[in-house]
Amino acid sequence: MGDNLRDIPEFIERELGESLQARTDALATFKELGAPDLCHIVKVNVKPNVKETSSYHYVSGIDASSSASLAAYLNSLTYAIDESHAWFSKGAQWRIRSGVYCCYNAFSRVDVRVEVKIPGGVESYAVNVRGERQEATAAIWQETYVAAMLRSILYSDDANYRIPGFRKLDPIPDVESEKRFFEAAEQLFFKGWLLGSNPEIQVPTIVNNHLTAAIMKYCQEGFRYDLSVKFFERLFKREPEVASLLAQSYIGADEELKAINVLYEALKQFPQSYALLHVQADFLRGKGKLEMALRLAKQAVNCAPSEFITWAKLTEVYIDLGDYESALLTLNSCPMFTFNERDLQRMPKPAKAHLPIRNDIDLSLIDDESGREHEADPALLRLPAPSLRGTFASAYNLLTRLVSKIGWDELLRCRSLVFVMEEEYRMQKEAEESIRKGSQPRSKSRDDGVPEEVPLRDQLLSPNGTPIPIIKISTESEREREREQEEAEEEARTRAVDAAAEKAADENPDQSMEDIKLDDLSLGSDKDQDEVSSNAIPVIETEPEHPVINGKQIEKPSVAAASDEDENDDEEVELSFSFSNKRLCDRWLDNLFMVLYEDLRQYTIWRAEVQHFRSVQAPYRKSGTDWEIYGELATRLHHREEAKDAYQRCADQKFSAKALVRLLEIYAEECQLHRAMEVAIKLCVYQERWYHETIYPTAIAFNLNKLIQMEGLAKVQNTLIALNTSPAVFKLMSRFLTRAKTFEVPGSTV
Repeated sequence: MGDNLRDIPEFIERELGESLQARTDALATFKELGAPDLCHIVKVNVKPNVKETSSYHYVSGIDASSSASLAAYLNSLTYAIDESHAWFSKGAQWRIRSGVYCCYNAFSRVDVRVEVKIPGGVESYAVNVRGERQEATAAIWQETYVAAMLRSILYSDDANYRIPGFRKLDPIPDVESEKRFFEAAEQLFFKGWLLGSNPEIQVPTIVNNHLTAAIMKYCQEGFRYDLSVKFFERLFKREPEVASLLAQSYIGADEELKAINVLYEALKQFPQSYALLHVQADFLRGKGKLEMALRLAKQAVNCAPSEFITWAKLTEVYIDLGDYESALLTLNSCPMFTFNERDLQRMPKPAKAHLPIRNDIDLSLIDDESGREHEADPALLRLPAPSLRGTFASAYNLLTRLVSKIGWDELLRCRSLVFVMEEEYRMQKEAEESIRKGSQPRSKSRDDGVPEEVPLRDQLLSPNGTPIPIIKISTESEREREREQEEAEEEARTRAVDAAAEKAADENPDQSMEDIKLDDLSLGSDKDQDEVSSNAIPVIETEPEHPVINGKQIEKPSVAAASDEDENDDEEVELSFSFSNKRLCDRWLDNLFMVLYEDLRQYTIWRAEVQHFRSVQAPYRKSGTDWEIYGELATRLHHREEAKDAYQRCADQKFSAKALVRLLEIYAEECQLHRAMEVAIKLCVYQERWYHETIYPTAIAFNLNKLIQMEGLAKVQNTLIALNTSPAVFKLMSRFLTRAKTFEVPGSTV
C-alpha cells in the first residue's frame, strides 16, 4: 500500500497519538534502562477528505546526542514512503506531516522527545514521570545519548528484550563514534549506579552497574582489552575501587603482573571490597590455587553477606575443591532476589501491523514450511527450568554443576547429611511429645517393648526387584498440626538463645567483622539445633514416578545406581534423632531440587530411548521442537556432546534461531570454521529479515571475532568466498569482517 513505509516495520494506530499517551503513562514503571526508543509519525493523503493515519515503530542504535540527529532520522523516513500506486496515478499519494521521536533518559528518569513538523520546525523537550514538560538541557542530552547506547549494547541479543517490529541499527558504526561514546561514558561513569545492575546484584555500585557491564561487554566480545585498559586507567586515578575492572582488563590483555600490582595497592585501601576479592579469587582459581581462593571467597562473603554473588562465588570454589556438602550448605545460604522484567511499555492493540520483507533477502535459508516440526511433547513443554530467572537461574546452574560432578544419588545423600529431613523431624517430635507425656515414643517400640525395625532405602523394592529411589520435598503440615504444643517450648528456647547471645557479647565486646569466620556457620551450631525445633520446614518422602517405555522400566543412570550400594550406613544417619549437625533447607532450594529431578527424569528417558532404538537399529524420530528442547535440557545439565547432537538434529529438521546460536558457539569453540560460517550465514539472514541491522555487539560478531582471533581474518574471508553465497548474503556477511578490520580485532591485522 502507498501509506506504508518501505522496508521498515510499523504498527497502525486506531486513534492518533495513542502510543505516545501510553508511553507517557508507562514512564513511572521504568526501573532501570527503560524501554526502546519510540518513533511516531502522522501521514496525510494529498487528496482532500482522506482521513490521516498515524503509526509507530521501535528503534535502537540512533545517535541521541542532540535533537538534530533524531530529527534527521525522522526526516529520513519521508524517503521511505512506499510509492507503489496504480499505473494511472501520478506521484506519491501519502506524505509524512509530523513525527515524534522518544528516547528515555535512565539517569534523570525523563523521556526526551523531539517533535518535527514537515514542513516546519523542530521542538525538543523532556517529559517527567508526572507527564510534565521540562527543558532538555545539554546535560540531559548527554545522559540520553549514553542511556541509548547502553540499551543498544546490553540488549542487542537479550531474549527478554525482544518485541515485534523492533528495528535495531548499529550503535557504533565507526571509530569516531566509539571515541565519542567512551568520552561520554567517562564523564558519566560515577553516576552509573543510578542505572541499576544485573539481577544477581542487589545494590548497584560504581563498579557493578549497567554502565560498567556494557563497557566490559563491548571490549570483551571484541577481544579489545587494550581499549578497556586505557579507559579504566584514567578512572583509576580518580577512584581506586575501579581497580577491579582495571585488573580484569589487564588479565584479559595477558598482563597479569600489572593486574596483581593493581589489586595489591587497591586492597590496601579497600580491604572490604568484594569486587576486588572476587577478581583475585578468580585469578587464583585459574592458577589452581583453590585453598587461597577459598579464603578470599570467605572474606568476600563477610564483606557483603547480603549479596547473592558473594555466596555464589564461595559455592563455586567449594565445588572446585570437591567439598560438595559445604557447597550445598553455602548454596542454601544465598540471599535470593525477585527478578524484575525488562522495562517494556504496554501498547494499545494496533489496527494492523506492517512487517515488510526486503526483496534482496534469500528467504530460502530461513523458510520453515513443515508445521509438524513445531509440535512438541507436552511433558517437555511443562519442564519448569526454562522459566527460571535471575538469582534462581544462577542457583540452579550451580546445582546442576553439583549433580554433573557427583550424580543424583550422591547429591541426595549429601542433602540428607546437611539438611533436616522429614522422617528425622517427625520422629524427633514424636519422641519429645512422648517424653513430655511420660511414655515411650510410639514410633520406636512395639506393644511388647521390642524396638521396631526401620527398613533401609535398599530394602524398599519395586515389583520388579529394583530399588525405589526416594526424593524428599518440604511441607509444613506437621508443624501446623503441632503448633499449639510447641508454643511454650519455643518461648523457652528463644529466651535461652537470647541469654546465651548476651553472655557471649559480654565476654567478647570488641569482636569485629574481620574476626567472624564462615567456619562459625558450621553444621554443628547450637543455634541451628534450636531453629530445627522452632522453625523447621518439615520434609516428606515421596516416590517419583518411574518412566516406562514399552512396558520396561528405565533404570537410573549408572552413576546414580552405583552409589545406592553404599548407602546403608548413611541411612542410620538420616534416621538419627540428633539435629546438632543439620541445617534447615530453604523452600526455594527444595523447589530447585524438584526442578532438577524433572530435568533428570526427562533426560534419563531421552537417553534410554536413544539407546533402545540404537540397539535395535531403528531410527529415532522426534520433531524439530523436541530436539530443540532436548538441546536446552542437555545444556542445562552440562552434557555438551548430547546438546550438540540435539541442536544439529533440530537444525536439520527446521529453522531454529536458538539452536543455530548454540551451534555457532560450539563450532567457534571447536574451531570448526566451515560449519560455523554456514550457521552464521543463516543467522545473519534471519536477523536481517527481522530488522536486526546491528553488527556489533551480537552473538554472530562475537563468535566470528573468536574465529578471526584463532584462524586469522584472511582464512575466514576465504572460507566465506568458498561457500559461494548470493551477492546479497555475501554483502551482509562482509559487514562483520569489515568491522573487525576497521576496529583492529586481534587476528585481523597482518
